[in-house]
Amino acid sequence: MAGFQYFVASSLDGFIATADDNLDWLLQFDGFEGGRESYDAFMAGIGCVVMGGETYAWLREHQPDEWPYPGIPCWVFTHHEHSAPKGADVTFVRGPVKEFESDLAADAGDRNVWIIGGGVLAAQFADAGLLDELIISIIPVMLGGGKPVLPVGRPTTPLGLLSSHSMGRGVVELRYRFGGRA
Repeated sequence: MAGFQYFVASSLDGFIATADDNLDWLLQFDGFEGGRESYDAFMAGIGCVVMGGETYAWLREHQPDEWPYPGIPCWVFTHHEHSAPKGADVTFVRGPVKEFESDLAADAGDRNVWIIGGGVLAAQFADAGLLDELIISIIPVMLGGGKPVLPVGRPTTPLGLLSSHSMGRGVVELRYRFGGRA
C-alpha cells in the first residue's frame, strides 16, 4: 500500500516560507551537494502528488510554461477555481483529506503519495492519522517567522528517526516515521 510522505525544506527555526510566500532564502541553496540526488531518489518512489491551492497557484505563477510533475497524477485541495496545465493529470478537490485516502493510494499504485509544500495541508494529513513519514531538509538560515512546517492541531506521538545525513552547505536531511501508522 502507498505511504503518505511529506518531503519538505525548512529553515532552522521551523518555517517553509516567509509570511508572504517568499522562497528566496531557500532558492539561494539551489544545487547544493547531495540535494539533487536526494530529490531524485525520493521522486523515484512517488506515484501521486498532493498539494494545496496556494502551492498550486505559486507553482503556476513561477513556472507558467512548465508542469514540474509530468506523468504523475496530481491532486489539489482547494476552495478556488483553477485550470490545469495542458497535458497534466490534475484533479481539483474539496473536503476532508480522509475522504480521498483510497483514491490517492490508488493513483500512487505501488509507490508513495507526496504531500508537497503547504504545511497546513500536510498538518491535515497528520491530524487525520494519514501521514507516514516526514522527510525534512533543514536549511541553515533563520526566518524569524513565516509559514510553519507542520501546524498540527494537537501534539503528535513521538516520531521515530529513520535516518539523518549531512549534505552540502550545512543542509541536514532528517527522515522520521509517524508513530500512529503501520
